[in-house]
Amino acid sequence: MPETQARIEPPPATLDAARRWLAPVREALGPDFVAAYLTGSVLTQGFDPAHSRINLLVVSRTLDSAALDRVSPAIIVTRKPPHFDPLFMTRDQMMASLDVFPIEWLDLTERHLRLEGEDVFAGVEVPRTYLRLQCEQELRGKHIRLRQEYLASAAHPERLAEVLARLSSGFHTLFRTLLRLRGEEAPASTERVIERVADSFGLDARALLGAHLMRRAAKRPSNDSVRETYRAFLSEIDRLIGAIDTLRLP
Repeated sequence: MPETQARIEPPPATLDAARRWLAPVREALGPDFVAAYLTGSVLTQGFDPAHSRINLLVVSRTLDSAALDRVSPAIIVTRKPPHFDPLFMTRDQMMASLDVFPIEWLDLTERHLRLEGEDVFAGVEVPRTYLRLQCEQELRGKHIRLRQEYLASAAHPERLAEVLARLSSGFHTLFRTLLRLRGEEAPASTERVIERVADSFGLDARALLGAHLMRRAAKRPSNDSVRETYRAFLSEIDRLIGAIDTLRLP
């Protein structure tokens, strides 16, 4: 898939910041450096570096102890946004894990922006054999966690708001995967992805959007609104899991 498909071009300031972060890392890796990519939510509409971290994939020929010792002091930890969340992999590790993490690699192959280096995604095909199973497994795990967090923090809405904000981005990758399983191309806009999932599986779009909108809110809603949003989102995820359990792939 072309690198320009299913993603939004980040603003120049974000690209410049990412390249500044990458420069000392690439120098530390030296000839072991293969490529570096922007991935994740930074390539979607409405990305806000004040609330989200910038994901980077750095591919190296080796990541042995000597390489790790060189790279570790070169990683810049920023005190102010934008903040970076790098993932370091060797090419061999990447190829060997395609069948173990199909959701993650499918998302990366379809939505990435090369900053420097080789095109390591050229010709890469992610096996889809266990894609639906992994999607259901991860949704069930996240649903259990959401329920446990509610039981522990229902009397503390500020904690519930933090949980929704922290966990919401993990659901977005799963939502895009569900659209792909149905043979659809996932939109670049996170809100459109959520709306399409709601429409495809007969869910309440407003309730399913709740976690995403709370994460983007300039200020935290009232305590009652937080609880209502949390309960509604939890309920729709439960309904979504039931729909996936009987999903017939095209």
